[in-house]
Amino acid sequence: MRTREAIASVLNRREPRSSPPSSLGARLSSGLPWATVFVSTSLLVGCGQPTKRPIATPASHGQAEERPFIFQPPVDLDIENKVNAVVRIVGDVTCTGTLIAEDLVLTAHHCVSERDADGTVHNRDKDPESLTIELGGDDLPWGEVKVRAIVSPDCGYVSGEGDIAILVLSRKLVGVPTLSPRIEEAPTQNESIYPIGFGRCALSRGPIHRIERVGGPIGKVRGGDFIAVASVCPGDSGGPAYSANRQDVVGVVSASVMDGDDATAAPSIFVRLDAWRELFSAAKEIANGTSPSELPPFRSCQR
Repeated sequence: MRTREAIASVLNRREPRSSPPSSLGARLSSGLPWATVFVSTSLLVGCGQPTKRPIATPASHGQAEERPFIFQPPVDLDIENKVNAVVRIVGDVTCTGTLIAEDLVLTAHHCVSERDADGTVHNRDKDPESLTIELGGDDLPWGEVKVRAIVSPDCGYVSGEGDIAILVLSRKLVGVPTLSPRIEEAPTQNESIYPIGFGRCALSRGPIHRIERVGGPIGKVRGGDFIAVASVCPGDSGGPAYSANRQDVVGVVSASVMDGDDATAAPSIFVRLDAWRELFSAAKEIANGTSPSELPPFRSCQR
């Protein structure tokens, strides 16, 4: 068994709140297995040994924590501040989403998957009316809106391929900013991104609110997703991978190696938006009143 001093030494090692070191960036860019990069993110408990190969897990929050509510928007809502487009999704799990139109919210598919009482995920979506979108990034949300349709692929119910969904809202949100999704171009290696979300890690302090997290350069672009080192907490799933240079959304938070500390930057998986163009087209049509049965197939996971 390790001594108390040895355990404390391991637990106190944190990645700096900045871009990853050059050696790590080179490791990611080289195409080496990314999960071998961060072994220090494993949390030691008792006499247990550290995990040799940390596993990226979905970053939804399973406790459905509530925020106190106020019933009117702030009079000084900054429409020019695009970060106000990032919203919180509340159901039996809590996640983050992004307003990409007045009545469309982009998120992760596993955030809207049906679960039984034991938390087991089924390959079907929740009843849209069971979801609530909270508006406002401060400690108190100032408004909410319901969901009338979920537009999603036939995969990604847990995570991985197809972990993307677009929620059609019950009404348009006039005067609330939106962020542009980058669906015509692929993300590029070394492009700098950072996630934004409402997640809370085990060691997080204070109430739930929107946080612009530490990010870094994209290390590897794959067929349906990309990998970057970023700080992610449970509840950040579905949030945007935001490109500061392009000022758009290039991906969706799917999974991350998390250790309970929001100061830790670790390899994280983001779904590429450009791989799901037909999903965005279908969501727009459904928002405009078209029945899904009248649209060309858009749920296929064959890329």
